[in-house]
Amino acid sequence: MHQLTFYLDFISPYAHLAFHALPQALQGLSYQVTYQPILFGAVLQHHGQLGPAEIEGKREWTYRHVQWLGAQQGCALRMPASHPYNPLGMLRLATALNAQGQPNRFQCEQMLHHVWAEGLDAADPTRLADLQAQLAPERDPNSDEVKNQLRQATDAAIQAGVFGVPTIAVDGKLFWGQDALPMLRDCLEGGEWFQGSAWDDSSVLPRALARKRA
Repeated sequence: MHQLTFYLDFISPYAHLAFHALPQALQGLSYQVTYQPILFGAVLQHHGQLGPAEIEGKREWTYRHVQWLGAQQGCALRMPASHPYNPLGMLRLATALNAQGQPNRFQCEQMLHHVWAEGLDAADPTRLADLQAQLAPERDPNSDEVKNQLRQATDAAIQAGVFGVPTIAVDGKLFWGQDALPMLRDCLEGGEWFQGSAWDDSSVLPRALARKRA
């Protein structure tokens, strides 16, 4: 059985799409998924990047693209009342749901529905309180224990090479984005491309140009 780690932040519409597409994409394969919440903003900061929703032009394109993708794959997606929003409340709630800081699939589904299916304010305190009551976390989402666990999970993801969400990790390989699901399946099935050196060769390709960060 393949052991997958699905890194996600509920702020990402692509995480919503990939989450719902995963069972069909891997249908017939033997696998188990661990869902790991991480703070996407901290990942971006580590790499000196802006998120798609922070770049004009790309922001509008992203919103159009994800709504089209949702319609294509039969996954209801309604933009929240505002985006981006502060995701910390939701990430801490997800981390607090059990001692491992890793919500199960049903819990992730409820949280993604909260953001991407109702067209409301994802960070609204009243809605978050209702969601918390519904999910009944084992721990206090605002405790130092939970905050530190989320921070440590994010740091560990960065150290593992995660640079965006959603990312699915298996056997030391990272598959980024909703559109990487077919590639993930090919890997799990032992596809011919993965039997060669192409994966490792990609990490040692020489650079002919490097731009300095502003």
